[in-house]
Amino acid sequence: MLFKILLLAAVIGAIYYFFIKKKPQLPKDSETMVECEKCGTFVSSKEAIIKNGRYYCSKECANAS
Repeated sequence: MLFKILLLAAVIGAIYYFFIKKKPQLPKDSETMVECEKCGTFVSSKEAIIKNGRYYCSKECANAS
C-alpha cells in the first residue's frame, strides 16, 4: 500500500514538473543596459554611442571625453 502511494506521488510530481511548471523566460525583446563612461547614466545598448570601444549616452558625453 505504501508503495502505491509513493508511486502515485512520483507520477503526480513528474506530471507537474514536465507539463504544468513553467520555466521563467526573459522577454524576447529585452535589451542590455550599458553605463555611459562619462556621466554613469544607463542606456540601452541599441541607443548607446560607441567611441573607441566605450559606451556613451549622448554625443555630448562622447565628445567631452
